[in-house]
Amino acid sequence: MFNFFKKKKTADTAPLYLPFETDIHSHILPGIDDGSPDIATSLELLKGISALGIRHTVATPHVIADIYRNTPQTINAALETLRTASREAGLSIDINAAAEYMLDDYFLKLLHEEAPLLTIHNKIILTEQSYASSSNNLNEIAFAIMTRGYRPIMAHPERYFYYHNSYESYGHLKDMGFFLQVNVLSLTGYYGKSVAKAAKYILENDMADFVGTDMHHPRHLALLQKRENLELFRKHLDKRTFNVLSDY
Repeated sequence: MFNFFKKKKTADTAPLYLPFETDIHSHILPGIDDGSPDIATSLELLKGISALGIRHTVATPHVIADIYRNTPQTINAALETLRTASREAGLSIDINAAAEYMLDDYFLKLLHEEAPLLTIHNKIILTEQSYASSSNNLNEIAFAIMTRGYRPIMAHPERYFYYHNSYESYGHLKDMGFFLQVNVLSLTGYYGKSVAKAAKYILENDMADFVGTDMHHPRHLALLQKRENLELFRKHLDKRTFNVLSDY
């Protein structure tokens, strides 16, 4: 009887991991956007996701006109600082960096000037829209991105409330050429019930190409570590394959 209960407890407390090994969306570089403020926090976040089974991470700091006008120079400098600190801390996680580009006038200026963009993999870039309203002329922006040889990912489409009354918009994004990336924390209701519902719709209708943590701070990490959330992620993601960048 005693051994029976002991085994049950062991099964209930067995470690769980995120159901993907590559995180393509996070804000773990120190001090350059609204994510990690310093190297100590960045290392805390890295240690946390490494313990959750992440082996490769692509940090994606914001590039937003007049707020976070990051450049390849600022981003790569922060990346090298974090890589050095990670090695010194003995962490075995592969760290790269790209950017999360707001589809605003500044981004269009970068495209027009043919400035080099930081990519997730090959020519794939991560993009986002305002939470207040959809970008103007989104179809034309997608066309401009692709005519310059890039392929865009739309970050967390489930978080744009203006799509919640028209789920067909997710199909329209795909038709324009966008990959779709869902935040796993959206499934928990962290951003609200309607966001959770939209995230599940995108996943259940096989429209999601990528998932990500979109981790900004230790509070996000704590939510990612919760056993009930890890079980929820597995429920919705286990039978699908995400973030396999070698496929692109």
